[in-house]
Amino acid sequence: MDQYAEFPFLKSLEDSWEDVLEELNNLLYNESENNKSYFQAWHEVEIYEGRWDVYGLYAFGEKLENNCKRCPKTTSLVESIPGMVTAGFSALAPETHIRPHVGYSDSVLRCHLGLITPKPCPEYDRRATGTLTSDTCGIRVGDEFHHWVPGKAFVFDDTLEHEAWNWGDRTRFILLIDFKKKIAPPTARVMDSKSMLANLLSRGKGGAAP
Repeated sequence: MDQYAEFPFLKSLEDSWEDVLEELNNLLYNESENNKSYFQAWHEVEIYEGRWDVYGLYAFGEKLENNCKRCPKTTSLVESIPGMVTAGFSALAPETHIRPHVGYSDSVLRCHLGLITPKPCPEYDRRATGTLTSDTCGIRVGDEFHHWVPGKAFVFDDTLEHEAWNWGDRTRFILLIDFKKKIAPPTARVMDSKSMLANLLSRGKGGAAP
């Protein structure tokens, strides 16, 4: 599947990734300068070992106003994505493993935009922990492996079993977006039902299966 054809907003994300990175770096700088913690630990502590922190912009359709004010360009970018319901930065510290799990809703898809990624660490390549076999930093979705690249985005279905890890030298930062799946218009669904019915009837009359 050509994800860029299926999800045209991926190009906009990639074209604007340096603006997003700049706002992330400003956020991290302000944290350090003001001795504040804008990121919060992900609440499902039972599914990961190590440190996994998030900075939300939208949560299930609710705009987190104060957080959005700190990142106006990123906010505007995610608001331009059709069906966006959740968005924010995700930080995966070194020596962190998010265990295999499945997502919360089959009505959305998830998008990751790489921002800051660890350098390869050959001593960790092909490290295995149970069913986990991978290189330095990445995510497994079903049987597919993905690796974050700064400025590159991809979409996946998080209702498939997935896990993520960072055995690298620095924290991995991405922009995470959940957006609603496309739903076929009622007319298309009616036509699909009619086609299925016609196919079943033709089989009953000795017609060949397609």
